[in-house]
Amino acid sequence: MTEISASDAAASSAEPLVQARRLTRHFASTGIFRRGRTVHAVTEVDIALSRGEAVGLVGESGSGKSTVGRLLLALLRPTAGQVLFEGTDLATLDKAAQRRLRQRMQLVFQDPYSSLDPRRRVGAQIADGLVIHGIVPASERLERVTALLDQVGLPASHGERFPHEFSGGQRQRIGIARALATQPDFLVADEPVSSLDVSIQAQVLALLADLRTRLGLAMLFISHDLPAVRHLCDRVIVMYLGRVMEEGPTAAVFAAPRHPYTAALLSAAPSIDPARRRKRILLRGEPPSSVDPPSGCVFRTRCPYALPACAESVPKLRPFGLPGQFKACLRDDIPIDGDINGAPEDSKK
Repeated sequence: MTEISASDAAASSAEPLVQARRLTRHFASTGIFRRGRTVHAVTEVDIALSRGEAVGLVGESGSGKSTVGRLLLALLRPTAGQVLFEGTDLATLDKAAQRRLRQRMQLVFQDPYSSLDPRRRVGAQIADGLVIHGIVPASERLERVTALLDQVGLPASHGERFPHEFSGGQRQRIGIARALATQPDFLVADEPVSSLDVSIQAQVLALLADLRTRLGLAMLFISHDLPAVRHLCDRVIVMYLGRVMEEGPTAAVFAAPRHPYTAALLSAAPSIDPARRRKRILLRGEPPSSVDPPSGCVFRTRCPYALPACAESVPKLRPFGLPGQFKACLRDDIPIDGDINGAPEDSKK
C-alpha cells in the first residue's frame, strides 16, 4: 500500500471523501407492545470526513452511533437524506457500482471473537476481500496476506492457525488486517477495543493511529471510550437520541464543551490526572425512548438548563465557542466550566 501522511492526504482535496447530509434512519418497531410504532434511530445528521482524518462519534448506548456507521458504509439505506462518497450519492449507484465501491469502505467489528469464522484459518479469512473483488491473482494472495499480517504486527505463520488459537487483541489485529486487504480509503471502527483488556486496548489504538497516518485513511471511530477518542481523533461528534448535540476539534471539545450533554458525558470519563478530581455532572432521569422522543430538543427532559422554548423547536447545529466548534442548543448563557479534564471538584459541604 502507498504510505502518505494524514495531513497531506487531507489537504489533497477540498471535497470530503465521505459526507452525510441530513441523514435519517427510522425503523419499524417489532416489539409486542410497540408493534407498528417507529424507532427514530438517526435524525438529520450531517457528517463529513476528509482523507486522512479521524472523527470520533460518541454518546450513550442507543444514541445512534452504530447506525450512522452502517449508513455511511451503505450497509443500511437511509429513510431520508444522502450519503456521498467523493461527491457521488450512494443511492444512485447500481449493484455493480456499489460492489466496486465496497472495496474502498471497510468495517472493523466490535467483537473480535464472533467476527471471525472459527472453522476457517485466519489467512483465508484475511484473503476473502482479495477473492471477492479479484484484487490479486491466486498466486499472489499468500504474499499479500503475509504483508497484511506484518502490517498489523503478526508473523506470517499465524495465517495457518484458527481463531481459537489467538487472544482477543490478536483477533482484533486479524480483523483489522482483513479490513485493510482491499486497500480501503474509508474505515469505520465500531467500538474496536471495548471488549479488550486495558493494556491491549492501548496497543490496538496505537496500531490504528499508525495505520491511519501511514495509509491516509479516513476513519470514523465509534466509541464509549472518551480517552481513546481524545488520543486518536482530530474531531469529535457527540450524539444523543439520534441527533448531534455538539461537534468540533477534539482538543477544543474536551477543553471547553459547549453543550450541557457533552459536559455531563465528559465529566464521567476517567481523569487524566488522578491527583485532581473533577466535578461530576449527574443528569436527571433516564434517556427517553427512541420510539417516542421528546418534542423540540431531545435532551430537554434531562437538561438542567431547559427553557419552555426548548420543547417547541429543534435547535440547529450552530457555531459557538472556539473556531470549528458547533452546538445544538438554544441557550448561550449556560455556565459550563472550562477544561473537563482536571477541573477540581467542588468542596464538599
